[in-house]
Amino acid sequence: MKSAITRISVVFAGGCLGALLNSWVSYALGQAGIPQKWGVAIAPAWSTAFLYPRIVWGGLWGFLFLLPAFQGGFLVGVFSRGILFSLGPTAAQLLYFFPFVLKKGWFGLSLGELTPLFVFAYNAVWGLCAAWWVWMAEK
Repeated sequence: MKSAITRISVVFAGGCLGALLNSWVSYALGQAGIPQKWGVAIAPAWSTAFLYPRIVWGGLWGFLFLLPAFQGGFLVGVFSRGILFSLGPTAAQLLYFFPFVLKKGWFGLSLGELTPLFVFAYNAVWGLCAAWWVWMAEK
């Protein structure tokens, strides 16, 4: 059994790595105009102001991987945990940050009708990457 400090470090690092990949995907798709083609106004600029809070929050959300849910193999464990745990940051973005912090309405719908779908997809990238990292560390 790994020490608690090792496990905490692994899940935080996995969350940070997932957030970095999530940020890159949202930036790259935004620059390619993919969200805009679907009527969604999400195209972040690549900057430290964009990256830093996302990576820190991603690491903190990574603590969800300390929960003993779905500890199975790759397809069941990694995929299920990644998607399940990505619902936490998705809900926070859609139900707190968009309406109250950014004033973009419930679910960010002032950014476009498909905004919740893009937020879910981006956070699924975070969840799958973080779950993969934790799974690799547990091997």
